[in-house]
Amino acid sequence: MFPLLRTDPERAAWIDRFAADIGTLAEDSRAELDAANRQNRFPREIYAELGRRGYLGPLVPQEWGGLGGGVAEYVVINEEIGRHGMVTGQVAIQGQRWLLDWGTDEQKERWLRGIAAGQLVFSESISEKNAGSSFKTMQATATRDGADWILVGDKTHVNLGADCDVTLFYANAPEGLTSFLVDTSLPGITTEVTDAIGSRLIRTADVHFDHVRVRDADLLGSAGGGLQTFLSTFNVSRLGNASELIGLGRRAMELALRYAQQRQVGDNMVTDFQGIQWMVADSWTALHAASLARDLAAQVYDQGQEVALHTTAAKQLAVIAAESASRTAYSMTGGHGLYFDQPYTDIDNEIKVLKVAGGSSEIMRNYIARRILKDPGHEGVN
Repeated sequence: MFPLLRTDPERAAWIDRFAADIGTLAEDSRAELDAANRQNRFPREIYAELGRRGYLGPLVPQEWGGLGGGVAEYVVINEEIGRHGMVTGQVAIQGQRWLLDWGTDEQKERWLRGIAAGQLVFSESISEKNAGSSFKTMQATATRDGADWILVGDKTHVNLGADCDVTLFYANAPEGLTSFLVDTSLPGITTEVTDAIGSRLIRTADVHFDHVRVRDADLLGSAGGGLQTFLSTFNVSRLGNASELIGLGRRAMELALRYAQQRQVGDNMVTDFQGIQWMVADSWTALHAASLARDLAAQVYDQGQEVALHTTAAKQLAVIAAESASRTAYSMTGGHGLYFDQPYTDIDNEIKVLKVAGGSSEIMRNYIARRILKDPGHEGVN
């Protein structure tokens, strides 16, 4: 879609070229992608190919191996990844954003180029089983030992936790919440692959840190500065989640429309019925509205303006749109869509995961409401 981003002719031409390229790669890789999804397996070669083409590093300057684009390019890539059921680089892009914003020269030299090129795999070890992403109840600890730190904690819901080369570990230090870039080959790190309903191409794992020794140079940002590092990335990475949701909604609608326009019921096709037409109209409108909000947020970010409300609204609208599209797809396909050899259940499960990832729909609504209620002009309502 990209209704606002296509107003720039040069960018519109790039979108068309990229969409055609990623579509061809996805079609050529379909058998491997489907097999990996069923097996809960990370398709590393396809992921590496995305890196070779620059699609894992849209925000990274070309001298560091990235595409050298902005948030606009980032959201285009993520939407088309969702639209074609490809393995996503969302986690890698978050890692690159952290390194660009907070990384030292040494950290960038060690990790950034490889992550952008798909040669190194990044993960983020944040959530805990009894804490989710709540920093107040986080149990992981970081304790100084001379010039080093000792990390202890158990993390869960870590996408690519069992497949990564480096992970960003959040823990409570004496100074407060603190983040570390941790080489996952270090002694004391063990992983257990988990069996999530979605995001199976970037499979989840529990990751255990048993007195892992890291250097002070592995700190990301400052000791006690973990909340700042977290927010600086998640306020923009939310747009990646929103874009994948829009792409998944488009995928569900397009595949279902192809079927329904050829499926005869009596003297009519499925799409001849007014009830179905209304569902198609409502779902398309929701996807269009989400695309407009997401495009605006991308433009606001690239202009250097405050973006949190825009990204939050964009994700919430994307959740609504993707869920609507999935429901409509099931209505158009009927019994045909109820089997695992069809893509609709996989799409629906991906939507469920992304509804939670990067802040649940309820959290999005709470933030929007608080912004409206505390502002004298009610964020433009008045």
